[in-house]
Amino acid sequence: MKTKSKIIKEFDTVKTFREIKNKISNDIKGMSFDQLQSYLDKTKLKPKNA
Repeated sequence: MKTKSKIIKEFDTVKTFREIKNKISNDIKGMSFDQLQSYLDKTKLKPKNA
């Protein structure tokens, strides 16, 4: 039986996405709709060419 060699990941996409999702969830917990809109406007990605 052949054994499989384990591949070492340099970057774990799923782990990173979960960490970002949890941070956002904690940031917006308990916010009103207006506060949420303000948060999204403040943290929105800006185009590099602008």
